[in-house]
Amino acid sequence: MSTEAILEILAPGLQTSVQDPGRTGYGRFGVATSGALDTVALRTGNLLVGNPEKAACLETMLLGLRIRALQDIVVAVTGADLHPHCNGGPFPMWQSVVLAKGQELSLKGPRSGFRAYLAVGGGFRVPDIMGSKATNLPARFGGLDGRGLQPGDVLSGDTPAKYLANSGRRVPDREIPAYTENWSLRVIAGPQDHHFSDSGLKTFLSTNYTVSPQSDRTGIRLSGEVIESRPDVPESIISEGVVPGAIQVPGDGQPIIILNETVTGGYRKIAGIIGADLPRLGQIKPGDRVTFEAVSLEAADSALRATEETNRRLVNWPDQ
Repeated sequence: MSTEAILEILAPGLQTSVQDPGRTGYGRFGVATSGALDTVALRTGNLLVGNPEKAACLETMLLGLRIRALQDIVVAVTGADLHPHCNGGPFPMWQSVVLAKGQELSLKGPRSGFRAYLAVGGGFRVPDIMGSKATNLPARFGGLDGRGLQPGDVLSGDTPAKYLANSGRRVPDREIPAYTENWSLRVIAGPQDHHFSDSGLKTFLSTNYTVSPQSDRTGIRLSGEVIESRPDVPESIISEGVVPGAIQVPGDGQPIIILNETVTGGYRKIAGIIGADLPRLGQIKPGDRVTFEAVSLEAADSALRATEETNRRLVNWPDQ
């Protein structure tokens, strides 16, 4: 394979970075998972352009990203509908399209969702660190020099011409995720749910929380009715490892959903988001509303199996 310059960043938008599904197995060394917050959008974008599911893509949010193709490349935009345009005209989402040399692709602003993903046939050529190309923004490593993209950055890929034949693939409408401003997230209780009063547990499952502007890639901060703890337990616990989707409740009683840049935490965890709903966390934006629904382990397993079955169907690209 040959490495070739494929696109130039004309405007980086908001927190645009190179991401893949992230690095696992290094939490004991203090290394966060990082990676795409919406892995469904990332995996689907890669399949559209003919890449392996876990290839690196660009993750961006809300608006402002503008790129120029440095040669003919096949691309797909998935995730949030940020109103993509090519040379001033509308650009289709959830399908693979050839972006000709010199053409510019831009994201004008949000219509639904929060984070969009740009996949390019052949992927992005950046260093593989601890088994991943993901950018760890707080620790400043991975991706392109461990940072968000900047104007003038040029990204390279592997033999992009080989992937042009994948143009025209499209996700069936029934398989495209629906993004909303009101989210119901399924959870499994624990591991410290016994630290909360019966009233506190009821509050957690009945409150319509608002997403705080202070949310970022480390966690989604929520505001709403205070979750009451038991009076005989301490406000904090000894710090321990946490995983994306864990829901911490600090002393103010306002829950925080842990995301991909956090390794340890000393607040009690009342519940965790089920695996099938984790990709949805990447599309929740400040001002959205969130409620929680308790489900069984069996229901969580069934939901994850359904998600993976959808992905297997996309791998085979059935007639549409």
